[in-house]
Amino acid sequence: MALASLAASLPIGATAAAAAAARFRFGLRFRVSRAMASASSAAGSAGGSASPARVGVVQMTSVGDEAASSGVKFLCFPEVFSFIGSKDGESVKLAEPLDGPIMQRYCSLAKESNMWLSLGGFQEKGPDDSHQYNTHVLIDDSGKVRSSYRKIHLFDVDVPGNMVYKESCFTTAGDTIVAVDSPFGRLGLTVCYDLRFPELYQILRFKHQAQVLLVPSAFTKVTGEAHWEILLRARAIETQCYVIAAAQAGKHNEKRESYGDSIIIDPWGTVIARLPDRLSTGFAVADLDLSKVEAVRTRMPISEHRKFDSDWKSTTL
Repeated sequence: MALASLAASLPIGATAAAAAAARFRFGLRFRVSRAMASASSAAGSAGGSASPARVGVVQMTSVGDEAASSGVKFLCFPEVFSFIGSKDGESVKLAEPLDGPIMQRYCSLAKESNMWLSLGGFQEKGPDDSHQYNTHVLIDDSGKVRSSYRKIHLFDVDVPGNMVYKESCFTTAGDTIVAVDSPFGRLGLTVCYDLRFPELYQILRFKHQAQVLLVPSAFTKVTGEAHWEILLRARAIETQCYVIAAAQAGKHNEKRESYGDSIIIDPWGTVIARLPDRLSTGFAVADLDLSKVEAVRTRMPISEHRKFDSDWKSTTL
């Protein structure tokens, strides 16, 4: 299902925000209603209320305006879902606190549509005027911000054949690991480049009992082609968790292009949902069955076998 960008541009000031609000809310509500009607029909044909929790993973191309899509009971948006600028640090000027107008609209959307939202990579106002936080926000179906996670690992790299990018120049790293209970299982919150650091996911699983790992991302085309699916499936296999990875896709401007390929992976490492192609705009859905998490963990009890919490002897040669 292809979903168009909203007509309202991303609000830069209070006047622009007020002028865009009505169109923004109508467009989102229309897409949510249409998507929920479609999902309800699908759920009915699959067995009605007896079916497991159905989740949606959004793929989008953020440009100079705000875009949105919808899913079923739990909808996951990608990193920088609200804005991607053409210049490094441009988004700092647009950063807002979590109780600002942009997030308040998504809170209203969640409440009106009776769904949970995972908003990956929101430009949260930072500790000073030169920095923001890259924040993953979780909103429940009552419209309440249930939890937020500030991206720990910042993307400071020289991608071969692609670009030099220093996220730390305009973003302050977080320092807190976040897991939260939900109707869809215990969720572990991460963002994009975190994916390359398996110890974070190990902690989420073995110390915070996560069952579902959320990885909203805007992977570059070069790194995505090489590593995206491999890393996601590895995290699912290593932790025996579901992995939901919402992705930015396509060319945002002359300098930046995202790989796409939004996918949902089960605890055995099998891809159970993805869009028809890695650059399409829309969403894919899957049913999360937490009994499968327990079944995989029971049959292969790695939590009982792992040794890294024990004291180890070291040898230097």
